[in-house]
Amino acid sequence: MIRREGDALRVTGPLTMQTVAELAEAVEEHFRTGANQIDFAEVTEVDSSAVALTLEWQRLAARNNILLRLLNLPAAMLNLSKLYGVSELVQPS
Repeated sequence: MIRREGDALRVTGPLTMQTVAELAEAVEEHFRTGANQIDFAEVTEVDSSAVALTLEWQRLAARNNILLRLLNLPAAMLNLSKLYGVSELVQPS
């Protein structure tokens, strides 16, 4: 579900309650080794857990002194972040 391409992590498939648990900590090692972008272009489905996961990834990036860039965020994810009042935290770069 996550593959690395240079400094970018590409997320593929659904980001839903059924899939995010395994992804929550999967990116931390990539942050330690220079990844600073997450590309959502190949995400096929999202629910509210995708917003929570993105916030967790931002926390992990900050812990590793990385300014994380979020690319190609799905419209549904942006809408959910507005609904939950965290849209200022989940913004595309």
